[in-house]
Amino acid sequence: MSRTLAPHWGLAALCLPMLLVSMDVSILFFTVPDIAADLKPSPAQQLWIFDVYGFVLAGLLVPMGALADRIGHRRLLMIGATGFGAASALAGLSTSASMLVVARALLGVAGATLMPSTLALIRDLFDDEDARRKAVAVWNAVLTGGVALGPILSGVLLEHFWWGSVFLINVPVMLALLVAAPLLLPANTAVAGRSVDLLSAALALGAVLPLIYGIKTIASDGWSAVLLVPIVAGLILGVVFVRRQRSLADPMIDVTLFRDRRFGASIMVNLLCMFALLGNSVAMTQYLQSVLGYAPLKAALWSIAPSLVVGAAAPLAAVAAGRFGRVPVMVAGLAVSASGFAVIGGLTGVDTLIPILVGAGLVASGVVAVTTMVADHVIGVAPAGRAGATSALLETSSELGGALGIALLGSVINAVFRAVYPGDLPGGDDGLAGALAAARNLPADTGTRVIDAARHAFTDGVTTSAWCAAALLLLTAVITGWALRTPASQTSSRESDSATSE
Repeated sequence: MSRTLAPHWGLAALCLPMLLVSMDVSILFFTVPDIAADLKPSPAQQLWIFDVYGFVLAGLLVPMGALADRIGHRRLLMIGATGFGAASALAGLSTSASMLVVARALLGVAGATLMPSTLALIRDLFDDEDARRKAVAVWNAVLTGGVALGPILSGVLLEHFWWGSVFLINVPVMLALLVAAPLLLPANTAVAGRSVDLLSAALALGAVLPLIYGIKTIASDGWSAVLLVPIVAGLILGVVFVRRQRSLADPMIDVTLFRDRRFGASIMVNLLCMFALLGNSVAMTQYLQSVLGYAPLKAALWSIAPSLVVGAAAPLAAVAAGRFGRVPVMVAGLAVSASGFAVIGGLTGVDTLIPILVGAGLVASGVVAVTTMVADHVIGVAPAGRAGATSALLETSSELGGALGIALLGSVINAVFRAVYPGDLPGGDDGLAGALAAARNLPADTGTRVIDAARHAFTDGVTTSAWCAAALLLLTAVITGWALRTPASQTSSRESDSATSE
Protein backbone atom coordinates (compact mmCIF):
# COMPACT_ATOMS: atom_id res chain seq x y z
CA MET A 1 0.00 0.00 0.00
CA SER A 2 1.46 3.35 -1.00
CA ARG A 3 2.23 6.00 1.55
CA THR A 4 -0.01 8.40 -0.36
CA LEU A 5 -2.99 6.07 -0.21
CA ALA A 6 -2.53 4.72 3.33
CA PRO A 7 -3.77 7.82 5.22
CA HIS A 8 -6.97 7.88 3.17
CA TRP A 9 -7.65 4.23 3.93
CA GLY A 10 -7.05 5.09 7.58
CA LEU A 11 -9.59 7.90 7.27
CA ALA A 12 -12.10 5.46 5.81
CA ALA A 13 -11.57 3.18 8.81
CA LEU A 14 -12.11 6.10 11.20
CA CYS A 15 -15.38 7.03 9.50
CA LEU A 16 -16.89 3.63 10.40
CA PRO A 17 -17.20 4.22 14.15
CA MET A 18 -18.25 7.86 13.68
CA LEU A 19 -21.09 6.81 11.40
CA LEU A 20 -22.41 4.32 13.96
CA VAL A 21 -21.98 6.57 17.00
CA SER A 22 -23.89 9.40 15.32
CA MET A 23 -26.56 7.03 13.97
CA ASP A 24 -27.22 5.67 17.45
CA VAL A 25 -28.41 9.13 18.52
CA SER A 26 -31.42 8.87 16.20
CA ILE A 27 -31.83 5.23 15.23
CA LEU A 28 -34.53 4.54 17.85
CA PHE A 29 -37.02 7.03 16.37
CA PHE A 30 -39.14 4.34 14.68
CA THR A 31 -38.63 1.51 17.15
CA VAL A 32 -40.79 2.83 20.00
CA PRO A 33 -43.97 0.84 19.19
CA ASP A 34 -42.05 -2.42 18.70
CA ILE A 35 -39.98 -2.03 21.86
CA ALA A 36 -43.06 -1.02 23.85
CA ALA A 37 -45.00 -4.07 22.63
CA ASP A 38 -42.14 -6.49 23.30
CA LEU A 39 -40.49 -5.22 26.50
CA LYS A 40 -43.41 -3.22 27.98
CA PRO A 41 -41.25 -0.46 29.51
CA SER A 42 -42.71 1.97 32.02
CA PRO A 43 -42.89 5.64 30.91
CA ALA A 44 -39.71 6.36 32.90
CA GLN A 45 -37.89 3.37 31.38
CA GLN A 46 -38.94 4.43 27.89
CA LEU A 47 -37.44 7.88 28.44
CA TRP A 48 -34.19 6.38 29.74
CA ILE A 49 -33.97 4.01 26.76
CA PHE A 50 -33.85 7.11 24.57
CA ASP A 51 -31.84 9.50 26.71
CA VAL A 52 -29.27 7.49 28.66
CA TYR A 53 -27.04 7.01 25.60
CA GLY A 54 -26.67 10.75 25.01
CA PHE A 55 -26.30 11.55 28.71
CA VAL A 56 -23.47 9.07 29.29
CA LEU A 57 -21.78 9.93 25.99
CA ALA A 58 -21.72 13.65 26.78
CA GLY A 59 -20.55 13.15 30.35
CA LEU A 60 -17.62 10.89 29.51
CA LEU A 61 -16.20 12.59 26.42
CA VAL A 62 -13.59 14.68 28.24
CA PRO A 63 -12.36 11.90 30.58
CA MET A 64 -12.16 9.43 27.70
CA GLY A 65 -10.33 11.97 25.54
CA ALA A 66 -7.73 12.38 28.27
CA LEU A 67 -7.46 8.60 28.65
CA ALA A 68 -6.86 8.30 24.89
CA ASP A 69 -3.91 10.71 25.20
CA ARG A 70 -2.57 8.59 28.07
CA ILE A 71 -2.78 5.08 26.57
CA GLY A 72 -2.85 5.86 22.84
CA HIS A 73 -5.70 6.82 20.55
CA ARG A 74 -5.68 3.62 18.50
CA ARG A 75 -5.64 1.44 21.58
CA LEU A 76 -8.63 3.20 23.14
CA LEU A 77 -10.39 3.18 19.77
CA MET A 78 -10.08 -0.60 19.61
CA ILE A 79 -11.17 -1.00 23.23
CA GLY A 80 -14.16 1.20 22.47
CA ALA A 81 -14.98 -0.73 19.29
CA THR A 82 -14.98 -3.98 21.26
CA GLY A 83 -17.21 -2.44 23.90
CA PHE A 84 -19.54 -0.87 21.35
CA GLY A 85 -19.98 -4.17 19.54
CA ALA A 86 -20.62 -6.08 22.77
CA ALA A 87 -23.08 -3.47 24.06
CA SER A 88 -24.87 -3.49 20.70
CA ALA A 89 -25.30 -7.25 20.92
CA LEU A 90 -26.60 -6.88 24.48
CA ALA A 91 -29.07 -4.21 23.37
CA GLY A 92 -30.28 -6.18 20.37
CA LEU A 93 -30.87 -9.30 22.46
CA SER A 94 -32.40 -7.54 25.47
CA THR A 95 -35.26 -9.39 27.13
CA SER A 96 -36.37 -6.60 29.49
CA ALA A 97 -36.59 -2.83 29.52
CA SER A 98 -34.03 -2.61 32.33
CA MET A 99 -31.58 -4.70 30.32
CA LEU A 100 -31.99 -2.37 27.34
CA VAL A 101 -31.41 0.73 29.51
CA VAL A 102 -28.16 -0.79 30.81
CA ALA A 103 -27.09 -1.72 27.28
CA ARG A 104 -27.77 1.81 26.02
CA ALA A 105 -25.70 3.23 28.89
CA LEU A 106 -22.81 0.92 27.96
CA LEU A 107 -23.15 2.06 24.35
CA GLY A 108 -22.71 5.63 25.62
CA VAL A 109 -19.54 4.66 27.50
CA ALA A 110 -18.09 3.00 24.41
CA GLY A 111 -19.19 5.84 22.14
CA ALA A 112 -17.34 8.32 24.35
CA THR A 113 -14.10 6.43 23.68
CA LEU A 114 -14.60 6.49 19.92
CA MET A 115 -15.41 10.13 19.15
CA PRO A 116 -12.29 11.94 20.48
CA SER A 117 -9.99 9.13 19.37
CA THR A 118 -11.02 9.42 15.72
CA LEU A 119 -10.43 13.16 15.43
CA ALA A 120 -7.08 12.91 17.24
CA LEU A 121 -5.97 10.13 14.88
CA ILE A 122 -6.80 12.29 11.87
CA ARG A 123 -4.25 14.77 13.17
CA ASP A 124 -1.66 11.98 13.32
CA LEU A 125 -2.53 10.63 9.86
CA PHE A 126 -2.39 13.94 7.99
CA ASP A 127 0.63 16.18 8.56
CA ASP A 128 -0.15 18.57 5.72
CA GLU A 129 -2.58 21.30 6.77
CA ASP A 130 -4.59 21.25 3.53
CA ALA A 131 -4.89 17.45 3.55
CA ARG A 132 -5.90 17.49 7.21
CA ARG A 133 -8.58 20.10 6.54
CA LYS A 134 -10.09 17.95 3.79
CA ALA A 135 -9.93 14.86 6.05
CA VAL A 136 -11.72 16.73 8.84
CA ALA A 137 -14.34 17.78 6.29
CA VAL A 138 -15.01 14.14 5.42
CA TRP A 139 -15.11 13.22 9.13
CA ASN A 140 -17.59 16.02 9.84
CA ALA A 141 -19.81 15.09 6.89
CA VAL A 142 -19.99 11.48 8.09
CA LEU A 143 -20.80 12.62 11.64
CA THR A 144 -23.63 14.85 10.42
CA GLY A 145 -24.90 12.30 7.90
CA GLY A 146 -25.12 9.54 10.50
CA VAL A 147 -27.76 11.43 12.50
CA ALA A 148 -29.89 11.80 9.35
CA LEU A 149 -29.31 8.20 8.26
CA GLY A 150 -30.32 6.66 11.62
CA PRO A 151 -34.12 6.95 11.23
CA ILE A 152 -33.99 5.77 7.61
CA LEU A 153 -31.93 2.70 8.41
CA SER A 154 -34.15 1.81 11.35
CA GLY A 155 -37.24 2.16 9.17
CA VAL A 156 -35.79 -0.15 6.51
CA LEU A 157 -34.65 -2.75 9.06
CA LEU A 158 -38.02 -2.76 10.80
CA GLU A 159 -39.68 -3.53 7.49
CA HIS A 160 -37.89 -6.90 7.44
CA PHE A 161 -36.58 -7.71 10.94
CA TRP A 162 -37.36 -7.23 14.61
CA TRP A 163 -36.36 -4.12 16.57
CA GLY A 164 -33.12 -5.65 17.86
CA SER A 165 -31.69 -5.55 14.34
CA VAL A 166 -31.11 -1.78 14.63
CA PHE A 167 -28.45 -2.59 17.25
CA LEU A 168 -27.04 -5.84 15.86
CA ILE A 169 -26.07 -4.13 12.61
CA ASN A 170 -23.30 -2.42 14.60
CA VAL A 171 -21.53 -5.70 15.40
CA PRO A 172 -20.06 -6.59 11.97
CA VAL A 173 -18.99 -2.97 11.41
CA MET A 174 -17.07 -2.93 14.69
CA LEU A 175 -15.49 -6.28 13.85
CA ALA A 176 -14.32 -4.78 10.55
CA LEU A 177 -12.82 -1.83 12.46
CA LEU A 178 -10.95 -4.17 14.79
CA VAL A 179 -9.36 -5.84 11.75
CA ALA A 180 -8.59 -2.59 9.91
CA ALA A 181 -7.31 -0.44 12.79
CA PRO A 182 -4.00 -2.29 13.42
CA LEU A 183 -3.25 -2.23 9.69
CA LEU A 184 -4.15 1.38 8.90
CA LEU A 185 -3.86 3.54 12.02
CA PRO A 186 -0.74 4.75 13.87
CA ALA A 187 -0.03 3.11 17.21
CA ASN A 188 2.60 5.42 18.74
CA THR A 189 0.37 8.26 19.94
CA ALA A 190 0.46 7.63 23.70
CA VAL A 191 2.14 10.24 25.89
CA ALA A 192 4.56 8.64 28.32
CA GLY A 193 4.01 9.71 31.91
CA ARG A 194 0.64 11.33 31.21
CA SER A 195 -1.71 10.82 34.16
CA VAL A 196 -5.51 10.84 34.23
CA ASP A 197 -6.73 12.66 37.33
CA LEU A 198 -9.71 10.68 38.65
CA LEU A 199 -11.15 13.64 40.54
CA SER A 200 -11.07 15.73 37.35
CA ALA A 201 -12.83 12.92 35.50
CA ALA A 202 -15.52 12.77 38.21
CA LEU A 203 -15.94 16.55 38.11
CA ALA A 204 -16.27 16.54 34.32
CA LEU A 205 -18.93 13.84 34.49
CA GLY A 206 -20.67 15.61 37.38
CA ALA A 207 -20.72 18.90 35.46
CA VAL A 208 -21.99 17.69 32.11
CA LEU A 209 -24.55 15.04 33.17
CA PRO A 210 -26.86 17.23 35.28
CA LEU A 211 -26.50 20.12 32.84
CA ILE A 212 -27.59 18.01 29.87
CA TYR A 213 -30.30 16.33 31.95
CA GLY A 214 -31.79 19.64 33.08
CA ILE A 215 -31.76 21.18 29.62
CA LYS A 216 -33.28 18.13 27.90
CA THR A 217 -35.95 17.72 30.57
CA ILE A 218 -36.99 21.34 30.12
CA ALA A 219 -37.19 20.69 26.37
CA SER A 220 -39.45 17.65 26.81
CA ASP A 221 -41.53 18.57 29.90
CA GLY A 222 -41.48 22.36 29.90
CA TRP A 223 -40.06 24.94 32.28
CA SER A 224 -39.86 24.14 35.98
CA ALA A 225 -37.94 25.88 38.75
CA VAL A 226 -36.99 22.45 40.10
CA LEU A 227 -34.95 21.80 36.96
CA LEU A 228 -32.72 24.74 37.82
CA VAL A 229 -31.20 22.55 40.55
CA PRO A 230 -29.34 20.13 38.22
CA ILE A 231 -28.42 22.96 35.84
CA VAL A 232 -26.94 25.11 38.61
CA ALA A 233 -25.23 22.06 40.14
CA GLY A 234 -23.65 21.26 36.79
CA LEU A 235 -22.42 24.83 36.34
CA ILE A 236 -20.92 24.89 39.85
CA LEU A 237 -19.10 21.60 39.27
CA GLY A 238 -17.91 22.97 35.93
CA VAL A 239 -16.32 25.94 37.70
CA VAL A 240 -14.68 23.58 40.21
CA PHE A 241 -13.39 21.47 37.29
CA VAL A 242 -11.80 24.50 35.63
CA ARG A 243 -10.20 25.64 38.89
CA ARG A 244 -8.73 22.19 39.43
CA GLN A 245 -7.26 22.15 35.91
CA ARG A 246 -5.49 25.40 36.67
CA SER A 247 -3.95 23.94 39.82
CA LEU A 248 -2.67 20.68 38.30
CA ALA A 249 0.80 20.27 36.84
CA ASP A 250 -0.65 17.79 34.34
CA PRO A 251 -4.26 18.91 33.76
CA MET A 252 -6.88 16.94 31.86
CA ILE A 253 -7.74 20.03 29.77
CA ASP A 254 -5.25 22.80 29.06
CA VAL A 255 -7.50 25.72 30.03
CA THR A 256 -4.78 28.21 29.07
CA LEU A 257 -5.92 27.62 25.48
CA PHE A 258 -8.89 29.86 26.26
CA ARG A 259 -6.53 32.81 26.74
CA ASP A 260 -6.45 32.88 22.94
CA ARG A 261 -9.85 34.31 22.06
CA ARG A 262 -9.74 32.45 18.75
CA PHE A 263 -9.84 29.11 20.52
CA GLY A 264 -12.62 30.09 22.91
CA ALA A 265 -14.58 31.71 20.08
CA SER A 266 -14.25 28.56 17.97
CA ILE A 267 -15.69 26.40 20.76
CA MET A 268 -18.57 28.85 21.24
CA VAL A 269 -19.28 29.03 17.51
CA ASN A 270 -19.42 25.24 17.40
CA LEU A 271 -21.92 25.25 20.29
CA LEU A 272 -24.13 27.83 18.57
CA CYS A 273 -24.01 25.96 15.27
CA MET A 274 -25.23 22.75 16.91
CA PHE A 275 -27.81 24.85 18.75
CA ALA A 276 -29.19 25.92 15.37
CA LEU A 277 -28.90 22.54 13.65
CA LEU A 278 -30.51 20.36 16.32
CA GLY A 279 -33.16 22.90 17.26
CA ASN A 280 -34.24 23.18 13.63
CA SER A 281 -34.10 19.41 13.05
CA VAL A 282 -36.59 18.74 15.85
CA ALA A 283 -38.93 21.49 14.61
CA MET A 284 -38.67 20.16 11.04
CA THR A 285 -39.52 16.61 12.14
CA GLN A 286 -42.61 17.80 14.02
CA TYR A 287 -43.68 19.96 11.09
CA LEU A 288 -43.43 17.11 8.58
CA GLN A 289 -45.28 14.63 10.79
CA SER A 290 -47.84 16.71 12.67
CA VAL A 291 -48.51 19.67 10.38
CA LEU A 292 -48.18 18.08 6.95
CA GLY A 293 -49.41 14.76 8.35
CA TYR A 294 -46.72 12.54 6.84
CA ALA A 295 -46.18 9.01 8.15
CA PRO A 296 -42.90 8.57 10.08
CA LEU A 297 -40.99 6.85 7.27
CA LYS A 298 -42.19 9.35 4.65
CA ALA A 299 -41.26 12.22 6.96
CA ALA A 300 -37.82 10.71 7.53
CA LEU A 301 -37.22 10.29 3.80
CA TRP A 302 -38.18 13.91 3.13
CA SER A 303 -36.02 15.06 6.03
CA ILE A 304 -32.87 13.66 4.40
CA ALA A 305 -33.62 15.28 1.03
CA PRO A 306 -31.49 18.34 1.97
CA SER A 307 -28.59 15.95 2.68
CA LEU A 308 -27.97 15.73 -1.07
CA VAL A 309 -26.76 19.34 -0.89
CA VAL A 310 -25.39 19.24 2.64
CA GLY A 311 -23.03 16.38 1.78
CA ALA A 312 -21.06 18.69 -0.50
CA ALA A 313 -20.79 21.51 2.05
CA ALA A 314 -17.87 20.13 4.08
CA PRO A 315 -15.49 19.35 1.18
CA LEU A 316 -16.38 22.62 -0.57
CA ALA A 317 -15.68 24.50 2.66
CA ALA A 318 -12.27 22.81 2.93
CA VAL A 319 -11.38 23.84 -0.64
CA ALA A 320 -12.64 27.39 -0.10
CA ALA A 321 -10.65 27.73 3.13
CA GLY A 322 -7.48 26.80 1.28
CA ARG A 323 -8.09 29.68 -1.12
CA PHE A 324 -9.77 32.38 0.98
CA GLY A 325 -8.88 31.44 4.57
CA ARG A 326 -10.81 29.85 7.41
CA VAL A 327 -12.51 32.96 8.82
CA PRO A 328 -14.24 34.12 5.60
CA VAL A 329 -15.61 30.58 5.14
CA MET A 330 -16.94 30.53 8.70
CA VAL A 331 -18.61 33.93 8.34
CA ALA A 332 -20.11 32.91 5.00
CA GLY A 333 -21.34 29.62 6.46
CA LEU A 334 -23.07 31.39 9.34
CA ALA A 335 -24.68 33.81 6.85
CA VAL A 336 -25.91 30.87 4.74
CA SER A 337 -27.43 29.22 7.81
CA ALA A 338 -29.09 32.49 8.79
CA SER A 339 -30.55 32.78 5.28
CA GLY A 340 -31.95 29.27 5.66
CA PHE A 341 -33.78 30.30 8.81
CA ALA A 342 -35.01 33.41 6.97
CA VAL A 343 -36.50 31.18 4.26
CA ILE A 344 -38.25 29.10 6.92
CA GLY A 345 -39.44 32.19 8.79
CA GLY A 346 -40.69 34.04 5.72
CA LEU A 347 -42.14 31.34 3.50
CA THR A 348 -43.37 28.48 5.68
CA GLY A 349 -47.12 27.96 5.96
CA VAL A 350 -49.33 25.10 7.10
CA ASP A 351 -49.12 23.31 3.75
CA THR A 352 -45.70 24.22 2.33
CA LEU A 353 -43.04 21.55 1.89
CA ILE A 354 -40.44 23.17 -0.37
CA PRO A 355 -39.60 26.20 1.82
CA ILE A 356 -38.95 24.09 4.89
CA LEU A 357 -36.73 21.71 2.89
CA VAL A 358 -34.80 24.53 1.19
CA GLY A 359 -34.44 26.36 4.48
CA ALA A 360 -33.30 23.25 6.32
CA GLY A 361 -30.80 22.51 3.56
CA LEU A 362 -29.30 26.00 3.81
CA VAL A 363 -29.17 25.80 7.62
CA ALA A 364 -27.41 22.44 7.61
CA SER A 365 -25.03 23.33 4.77
CA GLY A 366 -23.85 26.46 6.52
CA VAL A 367 -23.47 24.67 9.85
CA VAL A 368 -21.48 21.81 8.32
CA ALA A 369 -19.14 24.29 6.60
CA VAL A 370 -18.56 26.18 9.86
CA THR A 371 -18.12 23.15 12.11
CA THR A 372 -15.63 21.68 9.63
CA MET A 373 -13.51 24.80 9.95
CA VAL A 374 -13.87 24.80 13.74
CA ALA A 375 -12.84 21.14 14.07
CA ASP A 376 -9.83 21.69 11.83
CA HIS A 377 -8.73 24.74 13.83
CA VAL A 378 -9.25 23.18 17.27
CA ILE A 379 -7.39 19.98 16.46
CA GLY A 380 -4.67 21.98 14.73
CA VAL A 381 -3.88 24.15 17.77
CA ALA A 382 -4.31 21.35 20.34
CA PRO A 383 -1.17 21.06 22.50
CA ALA A 384 1.14 18.16 21.79
CA GLY A 385 -0.17 15.07 23.55
CA ARG A 386 -3.61 16.55 24.27
CA ALA A 387 -5.37 16.04 20.95
CA GLY A 388 -7.81 13.52 22.44
CA ALA A 389 -8.88 15.70 25.37
CA THR A 390 -9.14 18.81 23.16
CA SER A 391 -11.24 16.91 20.61
CA ALA A 392 -13.48 15.73 23.45
CA LEU A 393 -13.97 19.33 24.58
CA LEU A 394 -15.16 20.20 21.08
CA GLU A 395 -17.58 17.25 21.03
CA THR A 396 -18.89 18.18 24.48
CA SER A 397 -19.71 21.67 23.20
CA SER A 398 -21.66 20.01 20.38
CA GLU A 399 -23.72 17.99 22.86
CA LEU A 400 -24.45 21.05 24.98
CA GLY A 401 -25.32 23.15 21.95
CA GLY A 402 -27.72 20.54 20.61
CA ALA A 403 -29.48 20.22 23.95
CA LEU A 404 -29.77 24.01 24.26
CA GLY A 405 -31.13 24.34 20.73
CA ILE A 406 -33.85 21.77 21.32
CA ALA A 407 -34.78 23.37 24.64
CA LEU A 408 -34.68 27.07 23.78
CA LEU A 409 -36.02 27.03 20.22
CA GLY A 410 -38.62 24.52 21.39
CA SER A 411 -39.59 26.91 24.19
CA VAL A 412 -40.09 29.72 21.67
CA ILE A 413 -42.32 27.48 19.57
CA ASN A 414 -44.36 26.43 22.61
CA ALA A 415 -44.71 30.01 23.87
CA VAL A 416 -46.00 31.24 20.51
CA PHE A 417 -48.30 28.21 20.24
CA ARG A 418 -49.94 29.00 23.59
CA ALA A 419 -50.29 32.69 22.67
CA VAL A 420 -51.86 32.04 19.26
CA TYR A 421 -53.98 28.94 19.94
CA PRO A 422 -57.64 29.94 20.59
CA GLY A 423 -58.51 29.80 24.28
CA ASP A 424 -61.97 28.38 23.63
CA LEU A 425 -60.59 25.18 22.05
CA PRO A 426 -59.36 22.19 24.08
CA GLY A 427 -55.84 20.78 24.14
CA GLY A 428 -53.86 24.00 23.85
CA ASP A 429 -51.99 23.62 27.12
CA ASP A 430 -50.25 20.47 25.89
CA GLY A 431 -48.91 21.88 22.63
CA LEU A 432 -49.40 20.53 19.13
CA ALA A 433 -49.35 16.86 20.15
CA GLY A 434 -51.89 17.47 22.92
CA ALA A 435 -54.24 19.37 20.62
CA LEU A 436 -54.10 16.69 17.93
CA ALA A 437 -54.73 13.99 20.54
CA ALA A 438 -57.73 15.93 21.90
CA ALA A 439 -59.14 16.33 18.40
CA ARG A 440 -59.50 12.56 18.02
CA ASN A 441 -62.08 12.47 20.81
CA LEU A 442 -64.17 15.42 19.60
CA PRO A 443 -67.07 15.70 17.13
CA ALA A 444 -65.90 15.98 13.53
CA ASP A 445 -66.50 19.73 13.10
CA THR A 446 -64.89 20.68 16.40
CA GLY A 447 -62.03 18.26 15.84
CA THR A 448 -61.30 19.83 12.45
CA ARG A 449 -61.24 23.31 14.04
CA VAL A 450 -58.81 22.09 16.70
CA ILE A 451 -56.48 20.50 14.14
CA ASP A 452 -56.46 23.59 11.91
CA ALA A 453 -55.89 25.94 14.84
CA ALA A 454 -53.10 23.76 16.25
CA ARG A 455 -51.29 23.49 12.94
CA HIS A 456 -51.48 27.25 12.36
CA ALA A 457 -50.30 28.00 15.91
CA PHE A 458 -47.38 25.57 15.63
CA THR A 459 -46.37 26.98 12.24
CA ASP A 460 -46.39 30.48 13.73
CA GLY A 461 -44.12 29.15 16.47
CA VAL A 462 -41.74 27.60 13.93
CA THR A 463 -41.50 30.81 11.89
CA THR A 464 -40.93 32.93 15.00
CA SER A 465 -38.20 30.61 16.29
CA ALA A 466 -36.62 30.67 12.81
CA TRP A 467 -36.36 34.47 12.86
CA CYS A 468 -34.84 34.31 16.35
CA ALA A 469 -32.27 31.76 15.16
CA ALA A 470 -31.50 33.83 12.04
CA ALA A 471 -30.78 36.89 14.19
CA LEU A 472 -28.58 34.84 16.53
CA LEU A 473 -26.53 33.42 13.66
CA LEU A 474 -26.06 36.83 12.04
CA LEU A 475 -24.82 38.18 15.36
CA THR A 476 -22.52 35.16 15.64
CA ALA A 477 -21.18 35.86 12.15
CA VAL A 478 -20.27 39.43 13.14
CA ILE A 479 -18.60 38.31 16.37
CA THR A 480 -16.77 35.52 14.53
CA GLY A 481 -15.36 37.98 12.00
CA TRP A 482 -14.06 40.09 14.88
CA ALA A 483 -12.84 37.38 17.28
CA LEU A 484 -11.08 35.31 14.60
CA ARG A 485 -9.75 38.22 12.57
CA THR A 486 -6.10 37.13 12.81
CA PRO A 487 -4.80 36.65 9.25
CA ALA A 488 -4.92 33.09 7.96
CA SER A 489 -1.14 33.07 7.40
CA GLN A 490 -0.51 33.61 11.10
CA THR A 491 -2.99 30.91 12.04
CA SER A 492 -1.33 28.49 9.64
CA SER A 493 2.08 29.35 11.08
CA ARG A 494 0.84 28.72 14.60
CA GLU A 495 -0.64 25.37 13.66
CA SER A 496 2.52 24.36 11.84
CA ASP A 497 4.54 25.20 14.94
CA SER A 498 2.15 23.10 17.03
CA ALA A 499 2.52 20.17 14.66
CA THR A 500 6.31 20.53 14.63
CA SER A 501 6.42 20.50 18.45
CA GLU A 502 5.00 17.01 18.45
